[in-house]
Amino acid sequence: MNTSVVNTARILWAALRMLLVLTVVTGVVYPLVVTGVGQAAFHDKANGSMVEVDGKEVGSRLIGQSWNLPGTDRPDPRWFQGRPSHSGYDPLATGSGQLGASDPTLVKDVKAAKRQVAAFNGVAASAVPADAVTGSASAIDPDISPAYAGIQVERVAEANGLPVPQVRKLVEDHTQGRTLGFLDQPRVNVLELNIALRELAAT
Repeated sequence: MNTSVVNTARILWAALRMLLVLTVVTGVVYPLVVTGVGQAAFHDKANGSMVEVDGKEVGSRLIGQSWNLPGTDRPDPRWFQGRPSHSGYDPLATGSGQLGASDPTLVKDVKAAKRQVAAFNGVAASAVPADAVTGSASAIDPDISPAYAGIQVERVAEANGLPVPQVRKLVEDHTQGRTLGFLDQPRVNVLELNIALRELAAT
């Protein structure tokens, strides 16, 4: 047999064996090891940071959701509202749908949204923070600023028949500071806040 043919066959066989080994290692063994470590050491995070209430999953700490009146697209006054989302908080459609900051359409939309948020919460338009009328880069941000939570306190308290100081304290208790003391901004997780609100209203 021609030597070159034998050498070629030997190289192809070695390449095939390497392909099979790497396929098993990177396609089977590695994913199983990473999944195992994730489930053992970071079970909650590995499964999407899901939150359960009364044994039922009600959402994820990492994904915002709508708090509307049942069967409508109108916000429910009983709940704290999250940031606007052009995707409807769909995790499969993440990404900003925002126009440029100087775009006349965006300026017009933000002004209109400010008036709506101000009227809904019974505050002046000047008190409405930016995150109340603009979406996040991902469109599924689960957090709002303490300022946005703050302008919602009186409306939420009235709708639930709760004292304003109690609801304000609830917001303070659920306000997270900057990560490591200097990263990000102070924030409030809307899902966790509303779960605590539900428990408070039920007492």
